Amino acid sequence: MTAASDGRWLAAATRLALRGRPASNRNPSVGCIIVQKGRVVGRGWTQSGGRPHAEAMALQMAGEAAQGAYVYVTLEPCAHRSERGPACADLLAEARPARVIVGVSDPDPRTAGKGIERLRAAGIEVATPHCPDCAESLAGYLTRARFQRPHVTLKLAMSLDGCIALADGSSQWITGEAARAHVHSRRALADAILVGGGTWRADAPRLDVRLPGLEDRSPSRWVLTSRDVDGAQTIAAPHDIARIPAQYLYVEGGAQTAASFLAADLVDRLEVYRAPIVIGNGLRAMGDLGLATLAEAHGRWQPVERRKLGPDIFEAFVRTRGES
Repeated sequence: MTAASDGRWLAAATRLALRGRPASNRNPSVGCIIVQKGRVVGRGWTQSGGRPHAEAMALQMAGEAAQGAYVYVTLEPCAHRSERGPACADLLAEARPARVIVGVSDPDPRTAGKGIERLRAAGIEVATPHCPDCAESLAGYLTRARFQRPHVTLKLAMSLDGCIALADGSSQWITGEAARAHVHSRRALADAILVGGGTWRADAPRLDVRLPGLEDRSPSRWVLTSRDVDGAQTIAAPHDIARIPAQYLYVEGGAQTAASFLAADLVDRLEVYRAPIVIGNGLRAMGDLGLATLAEAHGRWQPVERRKLGPDIFEAFVRTRGES
C-alpha cells in the first residue's frame, strides 16, 4: 500500500477511536483497523474502563485473517503486561501480520519504543508515519503525559459584536438549536466540564448531555470558585485542573473564567459559536487577559475547523505550542 492509503486507514482508525472517548479514561482511546488485501477484517477501539484495548478487539474479530495483514493503530501497541490483559505488542507478534502502521509513539515509559521494538524483533515490519490526525485524536492522553493536566477546550457562544448576554445578564438563547445540539455533542466527548462560580450560582446550569442515546456520556461537573457549592466539585484556580481526574476538560465560562484560563495559557482548543445578532451594550465574552502589546496576541491560534450550524457559525482553533 502507498503512504496515501496508509494515511487514509489511520484517519479511519482515529474515527473509531472517538467511540471510546471518554469512557476509556484513564486509558487513551485508541483505534485499530486490520486490512487484508484491501478488505477490513478486523476493527476495534478501547473499551469502557480501558479494556479490552483496540488491538485485542480488532484481532479477535480478524481471527486467522490477521496473518499477513496490515494493522493500522493510532497509538504504539502497549509492551507492558497487566492483570487486566496481555500486552498488545505480544498479541500482534503472535498474530503475525505482515506490517503494523503506528500513528503515534507512546510516551508511557512502560511502552515508549518497546512495543515497536518487540514487533520488529518478531520479524514484523513497522512503519511510523507522521500522523497529525492520530495525535489530535489522542490529545487528552498526550497532554496528560506532557503537562500533567487535562486537555482543555474553551467554549464561547457570542453575538457578532462579542457579547454573551444583554447588559442585565439575560443570555437565553444567544445561539440556535443546531448550535446548542452541537455543544452537547462536544460535552459528550469530555470527561469533565467546568464553569465559574458566578455562572454556577446565577444560572444553576445542568452541564449534562441531552442528546438521545448519549445521556450517559454526561461529564463530571466542576466549578472554579473560592466558595463551597452544592452539586459539583470545586477548584480554586485554573492550575488546579491538574487534580481533575480527566483527559478532556470542557470549559464553558463565563467571561472571567474564560479570561483566567486564557491568561494562564491553559487552553488547548478554542471553540467559538457566533450568532448573527448584534447586542451592543451587553456583557462581553472575555475579561482582561493582561496583554501588554498587540504582538502578544498574534501567532497563538491556528484555525482548524469552520462550519455553519443553522444560522450560526462554529469555528475551532488550536493553540500552537513548540516542543519542549
